[in-house]
Amino acid sequence: MKPAPFDLLRPASIADAITVLAQAGTEARVLSGGQSLGPMLNLRVVQPKLLVQINHLPDLAGAAAAPDAITLGACITHAAIAAGRTPDLPGGWLARVAGGIAYQAVRNRGTIGGSLCHADPAADWVVVLTALDATAIVQSASGARHVPVSRFVTGAYATALAAGEILTALRIPLPPAGATWGYVKACRKPGEFAHAMAAALIAGPSRRLVIGALGGPPLLLTGARASLDGARDALAHLDAVDRHMQLATVRRALAQAGG
Repeated sequence: MKPAPFDLLRPASIADAITVLAQAGTEARVLSGGQSLGPMLNLRVVQPKLLVQINHLPDLAGAAAAPDAITLGACITHAAIAAGRTPDLPGGWLARVAGGIAYQAVRNRGTIGGSLCHADPAADWVVVLTALDATAIVQSASGARHVPVSRFVTGAYATALAAGEILTALRIPLPPAGATWGYVKACRKPGEFAHAMAAALIAGPSRRLVIGALGGPPLLLTGARASLDGARDALAHLDAVDRHMQLATVRRALAQAGG
């Protein structure tokens, strides 16, 4: 199939893009790398009248490192992160995640912000950025607001973005010295979306465990609940096969993190 007819606009600035999106409302969709939106258009799952392309805007492709955090522009590609062309957390945690996303052709075009805004329950960045306590920086005509990624993804393919808002960057805090990390996803074959996934961050007494691929927003467990027992209790509603698969990824993620 081919997409339903639509208009394509390449605004000259973020401000122009915001203005167009605010005016078009639900008739418009933002186009970044297009690796998720493209197939949806071809299958006519979505039929917007207007696509607003933003991945050519340099302000959305910048990156910066500060003593306490790194900031990545929303249109930075997975490939750039995987290749180490952007700042990373100690140990190359982000590069490891990005290098395991889909295939090289997808990584070359797909973007970190586009993946988060698509909000597929089985997407890597949805789970990883929640585990890392990242913040989404959202811009509108009235200014910027900061939304924890744990609250940015509100459901399957649903986010906290309002009409006329664009995700411009992700701020990822640097973990404390000595923090450990684990990330595991289970796929039946390389390159496909995961059927189970878990990420764990342990920094002294602080613990964060995130379980993804649950058909909705990721499940965040903190403190004492960020454990295999806590995950077992939280996943008790799943059928035996799904629960076994999810708990297996949790066990491996915690083991990687030394927890």
